[in-house]
Amino acid sequence: MKKLITALAALAIGATAMVTSAVAQEKKTIALIPGLTTDAFYITMRKGAQAAADALGVELVFQGGPEFNPTVQVPVLDAVIARKPDAILIAPTDTTQLVAPLKKAQDAGIPVITVDTFIGTGKYQTGAGDADFPLSYIASDNVLGGRMAARALANAIGGEGKVFVSNVKPGISTTDQREEGFKLEMKENFSKIEVLETQFNENDANKAASLLQAVFARNSDLKGVFGANLFSAIGSANGVQQAGQTGAIKVVAFDAPTSIVDNINTGLVDVAIAQHPAEIGYYGVMSAYAHLSGQSIPTLIGTGFTVIDKSNVGDPNVAKYIYSE
Repeated sequence: MKKLITALAALAIGATAMVTSAVAQEKKTIALIPGLTTDAFYITMRKGAQAAADALGVELVFQGGPEFNPTVQVPVLDAVIARKPDAILIAPTDTTQLVAPLKKAQDAGIPVITVDTFIGTGKYQTGAGDADFPLSYIASDNVLGGRMAARALANAIGGEGKVFVSNVKPGISTTDQREEGFKLEMKENFSKIEVLETQFNENDANKAASLLQAVFARNSDLKGVFGANLFSAIGSANGVQQAGQTGAIKVVAFDAPTSIVDNINTGLVDVAIAQHPAEIGYYGVMSAYAHLSGQSIPTLIGTGFTVIDKSNVGDPNVAKYIYSE
């Protein structure tokens, strides 16, 4: 983690020098392809990316699909490659299905940086495997985020009882890692908590609600649920409410759009783990420009988290991490 913080600081210090050099160079175009265009997380990421682009005199192209799906994202990527931007920032919607499509960008001489999600293992420039060609991976440390969610849920339920993870589907790098971190933390530090089988909802909040009620029907002593992404959390919270268990079954959400914060205020959601997507977008553009300017960049850059609950949701220093709509 110290290395990641150092990497962020180095890029920030170099920003002033890059602004100066930007004036004398041809204007660059950097494309940002989100996981989907309508999610508050990616809207906030775009704002951070645009702030960096404005500071550097770079043109930012934002283009994506309406749903988090590789079948939807690949045609968008192909269209962006055809525009021949100077660099591509992308949140891949699958760890394997985006490898070959992104290799087309690499083969066309377009540098690739992944943001939020990754391809392959997320370990780049190693010379091993067919998915190590991106220059850098810029994101939250999702294993750590999962551990933070586990600690928050354990605290909320008094350190014992049954809980489960509501997740999207296997094969999405970020949510896989959040589940991994959650389970590791529970296993290592909370022996009195039983983690039940993960329930996969295919990013459907209604299905997540139904799954919560089904788990509760089988486990009347259920104490908590961790929603590994926005729709998992919203759906689970709705399922808790529909089961008449608000307050009895604690809900920890990953991500913090306005809707989750409203649910914290009403007591439907107990804790939200907020990522810093604006930082991801900002450092994505900074890193791409640094590479285009002949500078070396770290292969991994991590951004932080903020834990939000009813006790601090009104604090301006916390509320600033609520995602834009």
